Amino acid sequence: MARVKFQTLTEQMFYTLLCLKDECYGMDILDRVPAMTKQRVNVGSGTLYTLLEQFLDAGMIRETKVEGRRRSYILTDKGREMLEKECARITLQLADYHMIFGKEEI
Repeated sequence: MARVKFQTLTEQMFYTLLCLKDECYGMDILDRVPAMTKQRVNVGSGTLYTLLEQFLDAGMIRETKVEGRRRSYILTDKGREMLEKECARITLQLADYHMIFGKEEI
């Protein structure tokens, strides 16, 4: 059974959207994701530009500037809602982990 698009986010999707809280170019995202994750997560340029197109089509981000080949983007309300939904899902997973292993909830 195929996964419903954007029902959950991969790490690359999550951090790409997180970067777009503030307006930035695709190249900025390629630098910001590894920096914010202490090099734990990287997004390849092919993956990034595919994600940006998908996010645009889904209304999760919008294009703010076009300067030749350089384009800048920013998160929309729909994109912010998706991030909040994903954060809540991950938080519940963490709470389940702590419950099973006897840790206190956060």
